[in-house]
Amino acid sequence: MVSELFGKKNRLSRIFNKSGKSIMLALDHGMALGPMQGIERPGEVLKKLTPYTDSIMLNKGILQNCYVPDGHVGIVLRISGAATIVGEDLTRESITTTVTEALRLSADAVATSIYVGTPNEHSTIRELSLLCDECETYGLPVLAVTAIGKDRERKTDPRYLALAVRVAAEMGADIIKTYYCDENFEKVVEASAGVPIVIAGGPKMDSVLDVLKIAENAVKAGALGVDMGRNVWQHEKPVEMLLALKEVVNEGVNAEEAHSKHFGRK
Repeated sequence: MVSELFGKKNRLSRIFNKSGKSIMLALDHGMALGPMQGIERPGEVLKKLTPYTDSIMLNKGILQNCYVPDGHVGIVLRISGAATIVGEDLTRESITTTVTEALRLSADAVATSIYVGTPNEHSTIRELSLLCDECETYGLPVLAVTAIGKDRERKTDPRYLALAVRVAAEMGADIIKTYYCDENFEKVVEASAGVPIVIAGGPKMDSVLDVLKIAENAVKAGALGVDMGRNVWQHEKPVEMLLALKEVVNEGVNAEEAHSKHFGRK
């Protein structure tokens, strides 16, 4: 038991930095959305941006074929999928990679989605619970993604987000990725029962300052980091975006100051 606890603690230390926070770069979009603008060449994206992140989330194919290991970042391996944007149901995900494969690839954590309130609620929640049981044996952390599919309204509903977060915590998740909402986000964080929260970025926003303010407000409410993709690698200055996010999340710099430093005044 001691060795498993050490293993989990050691792996989590590669995902969260010494401040206890994490700037996670999400690069798992291709499994459902294909070669989106900004990640047509994932190897180039990883080479350019990983020096400025604490951790990365990606699928096994991109990890094996495009990532050059340097020991710098924590690796969160997405192990669920099998549904695409052109299919009948984007929420019809299932586990697609084994825990053994994740360990072989030296993953520091594995990630899977739950779709609360959808026809696939039962199967995705059950798979999360069983995955947590299996990973506990190896001291491998599990990140649960509270996904919403195509229902955009749910990402701003604090009651729904709190429900999804609590479900993930109850099933044994070690980290929970969810959306930030302007109203009562502290209640969403509270619903995690102490499990670390990282927030999703979602579709690219028009305003860099809005992205930074979301990160700032989320951390103030108790989140421990961000897991952003499109708002980083679809931006014309992705390195500057990561540097600004790092200052806001890890160092407590306010959004306006970080924006002014890296992008000039509004």
